[in-house]
Amino acid sequence: MSKPLLIKLLLLVIVFAVVPLALEGFGKGYYYQIATLAFVFMLLAASLHLVTGVAGLLHLGHASLYGVGAYVAALLGSKYGIGFTIGLPLAGLGAAFVAFLVALPTMRLMSIYFAVATLGIGQMLFLVFQNWVGLTNGPNGVMLFDGIDLFGVAINSELGIYYVVAAVSAVSILILNRLSHSYYGNALRSLREDDQCTAAMGINVTVMKIQAFVISAFFAGIAGALWAYTTGYISPNDFNFSQSILILTMVVVGGLGSLPGVLIGALLLILLPEVLRYFGDIRNIIVGLLMFGAILFLPKGLFGEVNALNFARRLLGSAWSEDNSEKGIGWK
Repeated sequence: MSKPLLIKLLLLVIVFAVVPLALEGFGKGYYYQIATLAFVFMLLAASLHLVTGVAGLLHLGHASLYGVGAYVAALLGSKYGIGFTIGLPLAGLGAAFVAFLVALPTMRLMSIYFAVATLGIGQMLFLVFQNWVGLTNGPNGVMLFDGIDLFGVAINSELGIYYVVAAVSAVSILILNRLSHSYYGNALRSLREDDQCTAAMGINVTVMKIQAFVISAFFAGIAGALWAYTTGYISPNDFNFSQSILILTMVVVGGLGSLPGVLIGALLLILLPEVLRYFGDIRNIIVGLLMFGAILFLPKGLFGEVNALNFARRLLGSAWSEDNSEKGIGWK
């Protein structure tokens, strides 16, 4: 058996066999909640990785698009009885549509100006969630009673919900990984390094940025829908600015441009506070110090982009172009 296939099988065994067995052993719903929360934030961090880590656009309003997906799923379920099977993709499309509207006037902005614009739009959406009582029920939030049903089959067990969330997150992350390590991903990296040179090579810089922003928002919306369906209740505070900073921190600590690093960063920042719960409020100081140390001593992240690209090349095996005579690097 080849090494790339062995690594893939090992990851599948861990996600769909080892972790569920461990959760069943603990026998507490709380641990299932932590596991599903970890998958949601891994997907959120992976979606932000595409637009910030790969394309180089500093996005400070990602949580608001995550919230759009959650509210679309919750409102469709509570008001119109639309379940998980249809509501999940509609949540992603709803977030992507809002991102498209946001991108049209902002994608010509550069550097810090784009960051400030996304920050402002994120706060605007948060205020919509909080104050448009007729639509979002304001600070009271939205209660979703139906939970997860797949093609009419209700998934009520904690283990079943875990498998659904894990499967959706895994497929979404694989798609994002494929995009990041393809010719399209390389074009996005060229935007990050020098968009003027990229434009000189005939690439439509504005269109590429809009595409990356919309794709990222789609998967953020999927994560928001997973959050709504698994918790059964959402409120505006779930999608405030601090959540955007948390997601961005996962990307930076894990490694800008490195999808494996981003996933590690997400797991670290979700699981570490739970592991340190014994220390009470001091755990926040410990986590902060560890984050500061990671950025200070590992400025490229826990798993930097160069290491991630080499890892992807080994993992993908024959699917990755090995012919030095070819001009591109990525999937054929």
